[in-house]
Amino acid sequence: MKTKSFVLALLSVFVLSASAQEYQPQVGFSTENGSKTNFKKNKAGDNWFITLGVGGNVLFGDDNSQADFGDRINIAPQLSFGKWYNPYWGARLQLNGGPMKSFVNPNGTTELKAYWLNPHLDIMWDITNYWAPYKESKVFRFIPFAGIGYAVRSGKTADNGDVYKRSETPSINLGAIMSFRLNKRVDLNIEGQYVLLQEHFNRVTTGHATDRIGQVTAGLNFKLGKTDFEVLQPMDYALLNDLNSQINALRAENDELSKRPVSCPECEEVAPTIINNYSENVVYFRLNSAKIDKNQQINIFNTAEFMKEKDAPIKVIGYADQKTGTSTYNMSLSEKRARAVAKELIEKYGISSNQITIEWKGSDEQPYSENNWNRVVIMRANN
Repeated sequence: MKTKSFVLALLSVFVLSASAQEYQPQVGFSTENGSKTNFKKNKAGDNWFITLGVGGNVLFGDDNSQADFGDRINIAPQLSFGKWYNPYWGARLQLNGGPMKSFVNPNGTTELKAYWLNPHLDIMWDITNYWAPYKESKVFRFIPFAGIGYAVRSGKTADNGDVYKRSETPSINLGAIMSFRLNKRVDLNIEGQYVLLQEHFNRVTTGHATDRIGQVTAGLNFKLGKTDFEVLQPMDYALLNDLNSQINALRAENDELSKRPVSCPECEEVAPTIINNYSENVVYFRLNSAKIDKNQQINIFNTAEFMKEKDAPIKVIGYADQKTGTSTYNMSLSEKRARAVAKELIEKYGISSNQITIEWKGSDEQPYSENNWNRVVIMRANN
């Protein structure tokens, strides 16, 4: 039964284990393309931004094309507020508006001045972080966006006395942002936007399908809260499912064994023996951790029972695997692991500290050929 319990504990550790010792989270960068990388979900207050910009726009459609292009340019202030949910998907609420000049009459000689306002909600797609590895410090990013909104244009009386009433229309907003990183908190954004509106937006109907606004702005993008993302460590789910299946099979076998009689009268009792007067038990740890998992307590308990029964001193030896992490770091980590196990034996199971010798080997010595198995403390008794 102890053997089965040990195997269960060992398999459980492998399910929870990763393939590196000193795990350094990939914060602010990824080694694979963003589309192939899983990112840790950011907090509610992280990765927000505010963008303040200004530029120019031009109204297309109806009689506007008859006027000089320079006369049709309007000042275009812009305000955006949004959030990135991962390095390549984000959303924002943007407010466009300002003065809006349009021209009426077939020759475009009558100028109609008004004001317009266009709030819209956009979905943003950072192509550079999607098709290439994510890097928070990347100098340039290209970000297309698409959104929907609502545009309102004020009424106005033209110079010739014609009255043009207020107009309202849904909008479709399409465009792209070229973002240049100035520092960790500020970007320079150059944005081009194309706004599709219903044909009556400028209160002139000439048979065009839509009115349209083309706009170019430049602005400063201010980042709020945490500015980067953390990569989630990948997991081999096929291996995980296979190990879970093995654990379930062992549990079922243990359940079956528990139904058998405690003793077998026709069988001679055989006392357990220790070969070469030697006993050894292990405690496995998660990567970069000296915390003892609950599923490892059985190994410490068995060692404590052995020490009480045999009144035997033991060595508690800590290790760390060597594929990642410096030798100095791993030496310190193996010491913490060894001391954590010794403390558990003393405080939880009542073992005298005089019976325990603590040693730590770091990653300079590797008791097992499998790298991951060396995140371990070995409890060894020599009588």
